[in-house]
Amino acid sequence: MKRIFYLLLLVSLSSFSQEIALLKYSGGGDWYANPTSLPNLIRYCNSTINTRIKAKPSTVEPSNPDLLSYPFVHMTGHGNVVFSDADVSNLRNYLNGGGFLHIDDNYGMDQYIRKEIKKIFPNNNLVEIPANHPIFQKPFSFPNGLPKIHEHDGTRAQAFGIFIENKLVLLYTYECDLGDGWEDAEVHNDPLVARDKALKMGANIINYIFTN
Repeated sequence: MKRIFYLLLLVSLSSFSQEIALLKYSGGGDWYANPTSLPNLIRYCNSTINTRIKAKPSTVEPSNPDLLSYPFVHMTGHGNVVFSDADVSNLRNYLNGGGFLHIDDNYGMDQYIRKEIKKIFPNNNLVEIPANHPIFQKPFSFPNGLPKIHEHDGTRAQAFGIFIENKLVLLYTYECDLGDGWEDAEVHNDPLVARDKALKMGANIINYIFTN
């Protein structure tokens, strides 16, 4: 019965429209941070790598069955995150069925999100993604891996992942702040070179999802 369920789930995920969503989670963290980031990333991808993603991202809660309608779900914020049992079950089904979750620590989420990821995959550890992984190779080359967009406390940017059957299904970007680099230029006054790196890395993530 479980096998039949996952086969049906895979069919539903394989018929994704090009629409992406922001995860509205509980716990008190600001899930709504960086409001201009996803629209800007969508605009950039549609113009540079020929995607046809709907211009306005949706918002979805982790326990909502509609989660299964999106090939890419983005999560960000600075604070606490709490996944309920229903959230955990639905997220696990989504990721096992072919979905992709990108968690972008906007500085302050790390101590909370690692525990919640462990709820979803108790038998899988977050592993650092090497610079030679395809997500850093195309369409834009990042030979040193994840770029550093904001300095914060000066530590290096790291990309961690959960893999299922050698396929990356959960990407956790830490000490990087990609979403800040995707925002409107005047929000953080980032230099053009930093915003360009952030958008190109975002395009690589989107490209990986739609081509793997």
